[in-house]
Amino acid sequence: MRVLHLSDLHLAPWQRHKMAWVRGLAALEPDLVVNTGDNWSAPILPAVLDTYGELLDVPGVFVLGSNDFFAPRAKNPARYLRGPSEIEEERPPHPLPTRDLVEALTARSWQLLDNRGTELTVNGVRFSVSGLGDAHMDRDRITADHPAFDPTAGVRLGVTHAPYLRTLDAFARTGADLVLAGHTHGGQIRIPFWGAPVTNCDLDRTRARGVFDHRGTTVHVSAGLGFSPFAPARFSCPPEVSLLELVSRAD
Repeated sequence: MRVLHLSDLHLAPWQRHKMAWVRGLAALEPDLVVNTGDNWSAPILPAVLDTYGELLDVPGVFVLGSNDFFAPRAKNPARYLRGPSEIEEERPPHPLPTRDLVEALTARSWQLLDNRGTELTVNGVRFSVSGLGDAHMDRDRITADHPAFDPTAGVRLGVTHAPYLRTLDAFARTGADLVLAGHTHGGQIRIPFWGAPVTNCDLDRTRARGVFDHRGTTVHVSAGLGFSPFAPARFSCPPEVSLLELVSRAD
């Protein structure tokens, strides 16, 4: 079972090379696409849909990140090093047409998972999938009934944008086999032989990207493909998508 994990494109109108590269990912022939949010940096819905291209014909699920709701704006990038960024109430961010994005993606084959669950069968394997809204914006809704998974499903998959500890704890407590998240950009600026100085959430810096265990649940945090146009740099942290191969427990 091949799962393509996409995250944090932060797509901007001039990023033609990125658009073409993502469009070509359909050649990998994934069985399932999981998109963990922050699709755009501007209201360019036709470009987003064209970028995903044939991937929208593949079964898929998605959650939203803060930059699916609000466009980024200029600010001092050094603030990022002092702790997680915040949506500032005193200066309302520029809203993006989030509803249009959701309607366009769900009109194809992808299902929205913000604070909801679903079941889907892929190549004969039944997935019980549960999602949480963006914890970075306090849009996650953890209750006694959610997240929840069918224990008889072949794969119990949790999906969220920002891997705050409370979301990972909730998924692990309710029996997720695998959790996919993004948001961290892998640290974006990494120090060679030391790693990420920050994660932009309360996850420790040693788990800013990659696969790790959290209380018995496997977690994959993607370093993502993009960045804010006001902080257009990565160092020792190349952009990425991940093609995850799931195998039977018997293997």
